[in-house]
Amino acid sequence: MPNFNKVYLMGNLTRDPELRTTPSGTPVCQFSMAVNRIYNNSNGERQEETTFVDIEAWGRQAETISKYVSKGNPLFIEGRLKLDTWENKEGEKRSKM
Repeated sequence: MPNFNKVYLMGNLTRDPELRTTPSGTPVCQFSMAVNRIYNNSNGERQEETTFVDIEAWGRQAETISKYVSKGNPLFIEGRLKLDTWENKEGEKRSKM
């Protein structure tokens, strides 16, 4: 079976997008979204949970988001998941989706 890595998110920006450019000239926009899930628990009570997601957009999409979207705005995006790994100052391995 082939692999498939695609995600759709709908939520609200938690901070204004930050636009930067790579040394090769490619625009990169970083921002965060709050994605809410509302459901009924086993007792029938309404529950709400929020997932905070850090997002990075590249190229023309990065320019468009930084120009037209700001903190609090709703946004629907399509993308893929990527695991970043690094070592902190103490030499501990860290990772983030």
